[in-house]
Amino acid sequence: MRNGILVGGNWIVDQVKVIDVFPEEEKLVNILSESSCNGGSAYNVIMGLSKLQAGFPLSGVGLVGEDDRGNHIIRHCQSIGINTMQLRKTNKAYTSYTDVMSVKGTGKRTFFHQRGANALLDIADFDFTASQDKIFHLGYLLLLDQLDIIEADGTTRASKVLKNAKQQGLITSVDIVSERSDRFKAIIPSSLPYIDYLFVNEYEAGMITGIKTISADGGIILKSCYDAALKIIDMGVNKWVILHFPQGVIAIGSDGESHYQPSLQIPADQIKGASGAGDAFAAGVLIGVHNNWDMEKCLELGVCSAASSLFESTSSDGILPLNECLKLADAFGYKEKAN
Repeated sequence: MRNGILVGGNWIVDQVKVIDVFPEEEKLVNILSESSCNGGSAYNVIMGLSKLQAGFPLSGVGLVGEDDRGNHIIRHCQSIGINTMQLRKTNKAYTSYTDVMSVKGTGKRTFFHQRGANALLDIADFDFTASQDKIFHLGYLLLLDQLDIIEADGTTRASKVLKNAKQQGLITSVDIVSERSDRFKAIIPSSLPYIDYLFVNEYEAGMITGIKTISADGGIILKSCYDAALKIIDMGVNKWVILHFPQGVIAIGSDGESHYQPSLQIPADQIKGASGAGDAFAAGVLIGVHNNWDMEKCLELGVCSAASSLFESTSSDGILPLNECLKLADAFGYKEKAN
């Protein structure tokens, strides 16, 4: 019986700076506080799973540099019981890091990223024959240079990694980065037939499908989000497309089942930052998937986990244990449904 989650992809040290406003070019703003924390899909999700007290084994796979940041990541994971056998060091690049500028009050973030060792992560770094885990989560596509390469047959190297995971009996889960480019349609589709659970936001869904999901004033076009999720299912995702946005999340199943779950209504004065909220959401959902919950319950834990992460400026420090996270829904209530 498989048990546990193997989390792979981006391992990043986030250097978070909370600022009063985001500046125009050549303008000065104030840094109100700063801290260093885990960043990137793999590091954030595995820390989220640990903070939620998932109750099953956690393992990491990825590359870090032979430097202080890389040593810190490995020691941090080992100190909380995460299996780091496939979290390896390379002398060919530094450990990846990101300067995160988070605006106090809104939680909106801007990222200045050094790709580092993550850019070298490749097919040979994943050994699924050595894994007894139930789920393999990979993130972020479009931010893993070697895995994003399109081969002569039109498929990406990431699609081959996911195919290998499926062949070894793992459930697959994937997250995508919100890159400002036109690469989505070229890189993402070949992986979709090997993905069981795909996490996307409204922007990413629109870029994959060509469906306009965001209005001229920056709001969500809810019907278009449903249409985009359905189209991505038709493009090959095996089980669920989970499309999240500030007001909530929709989940569309390959069997036609659908759910809408609003986000929690957290007062602005209690929001210290939204860095890592999407990964906290994914961690909550993945616990439910691992434990065979129905999707409604998975989404509920996901939005509660994301909400708890807002209480700290770092990616995962605010995340509460599972049962305490779920109590936040009663304490704060839910947002109104998006139009």
